[in-house]
Amino acid sequence: MKQHTSDARALPGWRVWLAILFLGIAAFTIVTTELAPIGLLSAIARDLGRSEATVGLTVTLYAWIGALSALLAAFALGRLPRKPLLIGLMLCLGLSNVGAMLAQGFDWLLAARACGAVAHGLFWAVIAASAAQIAPARHVGLAMSIVFGGVSAAGVLGVPLTTFIGQQSDWRAAFGAVGALSLLIAVLMAPVLPPLKSDAAQGAGAALAGVLRRADLWAIFAATAFAVTGHFAAFTFIEPFLREVPGMQAGLVIALLFGFGAAGLAANVLTGAFIDRHLKSFLMLALSLLSLALIVLGYAAERLGMVGIGVMLALWGAAISVIFVAFQTWILRAAGAAAMPASAVYVAIFNAAIGAGAMLGAWVLSRSGFPAVMVVAGLGGVVSMLLVASLGRPAAAPQPVGA
Repeated sequence: MKQHTSDARALPGWRVWLAILFLGIAAFTIVTTELAPIGLLSAIARDLGRSEATVGLTVTLYAWIGALSALLAAFALGRLPRKPLLIGLMLCLGLSNVGAMLAQGFDWLLAARACGAVAHGLFWAVIAASAAQIAPARHVGLAMSIVFGGVSAAGVLGVPLTTFIGQQSDWRAAFGAVGALSLLIAVLMAPVLPPLKSDAAQGAGAALAGVLRRADLWAIFAATAFAVTGHFAAFTFIEPFLREVPGMQAGLVIALLFGFGAAGLAANVLTGAFIDRHLKSFLMLALSLLSLALIVLGYAAERLGMVGIGVMLALWGAAISVIFVAFQTWILRAAGAAAMPASAVYVAIFNAAIGAGAMLGAWVLSRSGFPAVMVVAGLGGVVSMLLVASLGRPAAAPQPVGA
């Protein structure tokens, strides 16, 4: 497997991990951008004269466009040097947020979000492979945990902060703040990221076709799709689900959601320590906990009490963070030199599963209520676990020369 086609190995250790940290902060910014409208729907709807359901398109459309642009990355970005590409895409994301801040109508807001979604999908298709190039070969899993730690942090801090800014000022200021952070990270990446050359040895179409012919990768893609669809089917409606629990207060809902995200951050630390050596076992455990937590919440939330609900949410938050890191790490190990097109397909499926999960959750909710949503979501985790169990062990983390 071709590794480290860059000058990253010659860098001092502090710069290697600083570069990966900046990629993690970039991931935080990307996910905060994607989910920011969730806490601002009412304010945007009032200001632009649209219903909250219509404004919700700014999230749904974003996910689907991100999925399509990730596939585009496999064709358009395979041979481009990654450092200027990453910086340019972060600049585009920043300008998209500024455009959203300045939008004078819903159509302009949607257009600004669509532009950001294109950059979002392209960035996610590149970021994991880039982190794998920068990190020492035996610590790719740790690098993934740092990058995906940005995803967990967005849930813990990013979305609540944009909601808080929107409440204290207005929704435009919230988008402006995320835009400013995006532009700042783009500037900071310039002196820190090492040159990251493409290692594509064949045409983009041939490389993508090779990925699509591999049954082992499709099994991982399918397992990812079931787990992510299940998670977002439930997570999209977690706040109203909690509010329906007898005796639940608004402040306690916020505390429980914070606990969910905090557990995810803690799990990222644990993941970094173990995943490089125990990838499949760690992933199986996480999928088991995800399924258990969701099904228990579906069947017994009213009987668990607040402490029990908090425990289930913490298990869920920790499990999904491990799952995100583990699937991406497995894809990178299995794909080898085809990491770029494999990551592009993975990101496309991941984003499509976000939209599919929200749609599935809404459909089940309209027919059977919140408990059924949780149970169906848990079954998605069960199917994912069965698919992972059918796979052989992932390739071992490669050892650097002289190790």
